[in-house]
Amino acid sequence: MQRRDVMVLNGPNLNRLGVRQPEIYGTATLADLARFCREWGDALGLTVRFEQTNHEGVMVDLLNEAADGALPVVLNAAAWTHYSYAIADACAQLVAPLVEVHLSDPSSRPEVWRHTSVVTPYASSVIAGRGFDGYRLALEHLAGA
Repeated sequence: MQRRDVMVLNGPNLNRLGVRQPEIYGTATLADLARFCREWGDALGLTVRFEQTNHEGVMVDLLNEAADGALPVVLNAAAWTHYSYAIADACAQLVAPLVEVHLSDPSSRPEVWRHTSVVTPYASSVIAGRGFDGYRLALEHLAGA
């Protein structure tokens, strides 16, 4: 089986998984999520590069790298989802599929600002409110793309 490279990119505050609002995001950590994504990817014939950053320019650089390499992307842009035109512009240039993922469902959250995504117009699929399992579903989507 031909292995395919995939980037799994995570935005601000996701490094705080396990301690930040566990009632919303659970108690598992970013390290747990990275391990799961690599295991799920391996089972699907994907080589997963897992990254997290709290710095918008770093995320833009990672998305540029994905565009240059024609790599599929699983993106949880976190708060940037709702306002970062720099992230949106970087997503617009991707040539391989992009799956937008959110651990919670932003549309059901009480903060109105969470109800808009500048990433969605560039995503082949959006998976929200499925917790870590959303990443597995995103990787399955990309494996079949």
